[in-house]
Amino acid sequence: MNTSNSVNGTATSDVLSSSFIKALVQQIRGLDTYGTYKKWSDDLLLKPYVVSKQQKREISVEGEVDLRTISRINAFYRAIAIRIEQETGLLSQVVTDLNHEGFGWVLVFSGRLLLVKKTMRDVHRFGFNSLEKLAEEGESLVEKGVELATRFREVGEL
Repeated sequence: MNTSNSVNGTATSDVLSSSFIKALVQQIRGLDTYGTYKKWSDDLLLKPYVVSKQQKREISVEGEVDLRTISRINAFYRAIAIRIEQETGLLSQVVTDLNHEGFGWVLVFSGRLLLVKKTMRDVHRFGFNSLEKLAEEGESLVEKGVELATRFREVGEL
C-alpha cells in the first residue's frame, strides 16, 4: 500500500491500519446497503471525516443537520463502541440525541456503565483536520472507555 493517501496526502499506512480506523471503515461499509462503496478504497471512504478549518468556516450552521453528517457521527461513535467491546468483551451501545440545530450529546454505555459521554455542538461542521487526528481522537475515546470498563466491570455487565 502507498504511504500517502488521496484525502490529504499526509496519512501513513499506519493510520489506515489502526484498529480504530479499521472499525470505522467497517461501520461505514456496514451502512452501505446498496453496495455503493464496494469498490471504494478505505481512504476515500474516510474523506468526509477530514474537514479543514477553512472548510468548517464555510459550512453554515443554520438549518437542518445533513443526514450524511448524522450518519458519519453515528458511525464514528459506533466504531468506538465496537473497539471497547472488542477490548473488554462487554456489549457496548450508542445513544445519540441531536436536535435540528446541531446540538446534543452522544453516549456509549455498557450495562449501567457510561463509558463515553460527548456533548456535541455545531455538528454541521463535524470533522477532523486530518486522518491522523481522526484516529487519535477515536483511539483516545476508546482508551478512556476501556479503562472505565476495566475498572468498573461489574457495573458494565448485564
